[in-house]
Amino acid sequence: MPLIEHFNELRKRLFKSALAIAAASFVGWFAYERIINRLASPICDLQKATALGSDSCGVLYINGVLGPIDLKFKISIIIGALIAAPIWLYQIWAFISPGLHKRERRNSILFVVFAVPFFSIGVFAGYLVLPIAVDVLLSFTPNSLTNLVRFDDYLGFVTQLIFVFGIAFELPVFLVALNLAGILSGRGILKPWRYAIFAITLFSAIFTPTGDPITMFFLAVPLYLLYLAAGGISLLVDRKRRLREVVDE
Repeated sequence: MPLIEHFNELRKRLFKSALAIAAASFVGWFAYERIINRLASPICDLQKATALGSDSCGVLYINGVLGPIDLKFKISIIIGALIAAPIWLYQIWAFISPGLHKRERRNSILFVVFAVPFFSIGVFAGYLVLPIAVDVLLSFTPNSLTNLVRFDDYLGFVTQLIFVFGIAFELPVFLVALNLAGILSGRGILKPWRYAIFAITLFSAIFTPTGDPITMFFLAVPLYLLYLAAGGISLLVDRKRRLREVVDE
């Protein structure tokens, strides 16, 4: 395929992905209040505050006339990207698959099938870690001061945290997919385990928005286990592949 056709194909895949995210964003738009309550809960329970006669949490605020509508659009797009993950992951596969052999395309389908639940598990893990990360960071506020949190900044922090966890949990799927494609062996995955442990630790330190050791621990430890699991599965695949080759001979 000529280069210009590759760009046209990429444009088509990006357009479909954007369309899916836009369509899924309506869920975030109509569930906006419920989502805001969930996101704000690590800092303040909005429902409890309302029950006590308060219209806000006090420490959370939105700035400017356009702040509320801007925040609603951001929330909607983020929720849309999460819901539409199966579609844009498939579009990535559909763009790559024409350059693969038939067997590699079949393995790529397995990549998409497993990539979606692992991404979802990672996002959910990030959401579970969120209250811990918030408590750790806010604990550094001096007793004599009040920490007012702009919701836009807080939303950016939450988004980075959950997406980092979601993408990080794709590690075993990526490694097993490389193994199924015959690019990387199980021994090749596990042999440099010291470097892998260091790389995972470095990734956790750089990309977690908090930088605190507790959040890094909750991200790094599952990645260590997922890395080892991917290596073990790849060894089993290699063994099965060798047995198949012996039978074919």
